[in-house]
Amino acid sequence: MKGSLMALEMKKLHIKGVEIPIIYEKNTQLPLFYIQLVFKGAGGVSNGKSLGLSDIVSSLLNEGTKELGVTKFSKKLEEKALALSVGSGLETLSFTLSGMTAMQKDGIALLKELLQSPNFTQKALDKVKENSLVAILERESDYDYQASKILKSMLFKGSALEFPLSGTQDSIAKITLREIENFYRQHINLNSLILIVGGELEFESVAKELENALESLPQGKAVALKPIFANDLRQTKRLLKDTQQAYIYFGAPLNVDNLQKESALIKVASFVLGGSGFGSRMLEEVRVKRGLAYSAVMRLNATHTQASAQGYLQTSLKNEKEAQSLVQQVVEEFVEKGITSKELQEAKDYLLGSEPLRNETLSQRLGTAFTYYYNGLPLDFNKQVLEEISKLTLKEVNDYIQSHQEIKNLSFAIVSAEN
Repeated sequence: MKGSLMALEMKKLHIKGVEIPIIYEKNTQLPLFYIQLVFKGAGGVSNGKSLGLSDIVSSLLNEGTKELGVTKFSKKLEEKALALSVGSGLETLSFTLSGMTAMQKDGIALLKELLQSPNFTQKALDKVKENSLVAILERESDYDYQASKILKSMLFKGSALEFPLSGTQDSIAKITLREIENFYRQHINLNSLILIVGGELEFESVAKELENALESLPQGKAVALKPIFANDLRQTKRLLKDTQQAYIYFGAPLNVDNLQKESALIKVASFVLGGSGFGSRMLEEVRVKRGLAYSAVMRLNATHTQASAQGYLQTSLKNEKEAQSLVQQVVEEFVEKGITSKELQEAKDYLLGSEPLRNETLSQRLGTAFTYYYNGLPLDFNKQVLEEISKLTLKEVNDYIQSHQEIKNLSFAIVSAEN
């Protein structure tokens, strides 16, 4: 395959006196380009009392422009073999554009049209709200989703994570076009923007095109994101449904002081506890030794704004209490006794062997680099973490695990039936 690779690097773009960071990688292996606009603070954290607002805004942004509507706008994209989509999460809302390098200029021009004149009409909003309400109704019978929702409502009470990011039937029905327009004006701005750019393209030319596309955006103000802490109260909530098995979701706080220094330790601990599938403590005890569930997972997750330990399993109704008790026992023994030298070596072998495969494609590498940048870490943090993992000693890992007594404070959300 012809072409060459260039390492990821940070660039800058100045518009209206605002310095916009750009994560950039030139990659000439394939004649493709990838551009993402990420607006920090435009996710569910900014919904306020209008639950699901960010989600509805992003859905409406997928309905084309006011002038063309969704059908004609989509046709324009298809004619150029371009993909343009908008999505929102807890903290961010993002526009993602990709296609053949020869269509880069056309793609950015269409992106500009969407930014300047999104299809914020009552007809489009009614359609999006109806689709959202249907999805909410469908999730009523998704018991994994229901258990996860209950767990988050307990674990993150008092934060944006207490409520579903997609909103409720009541909150979605109340969202107005004025709220949509106000949210867009307030949160889609230059001071909140992070750009991700990569592919077979020259930075100077794409920078000029992006500057032209973005100059209509207001300077605005960046949203200051507050850390979200998990509740350390041990709670259990059961939701009774007409189901043939029990859906058990569980979680606890994870106190992280320095994400950069602790990431290698968190990865290894998470892998051994329940993130690795077969061979993990949770699956070995719950499935292999007791036969209580087909699958059982528990992972430690941490970002610069939140950290927690969460997991889930499904079991028969008659085994619900035993499975819940066993999960608590596995976590307590894990914290008190730590891991074995064999488990550490298996974790090292897997993490060092598989991690590079997760960054094979351009979008994967750019996505990983963005995650690191967003969390205040170096762009090449992956390399640093792998080096640290390779050098970890059993004592270092076990001292770290034993210092996190808080993950024993498990809350359980269970969707089950009377038995």
